[in-house]
Amino acid sequence: IREEFPDRMMATFSVVPSPKVSDTVVEPYNATLSVHQLVENSDETFCIDNEALYDICMRTLKLSNPSYGDLNYLVSAVMSGVTTCLRFPGQLNSDLRKLAVNMVPFPRL
Repeated sequence: IREEFPDRMMATFSVVPSPKVSDTVVEPYNATLSVHQLVENSDETFCIDNEALYDICMRTLKLSNPSYGDLNYLVSAVMSGVTTCLRFPGQLNSDLRKLAVNMVPFPRL
């Protein structure tokens, strides 16, 4: 995609595993090894903590046993909020490039 559209911003949304929520042994290794690729090959990387998703479902939404649909709803709300600047007119963060400039205080040197 980067080769065909070099001037476009690429954003990724990744759910980072948590040992409290998952019992799969290789998840931390997969997450650690994938971070380098995410940072190198995208302009914006939004990491969403899996444990935080469960905490929001339990504490805020009062769900005792959240389903994947509930977790996906929260992730879609985050994605919708981040891309609001693309769908509605406004002065602040009017595109993903300005959003990246405002969110990253010290870009890579």
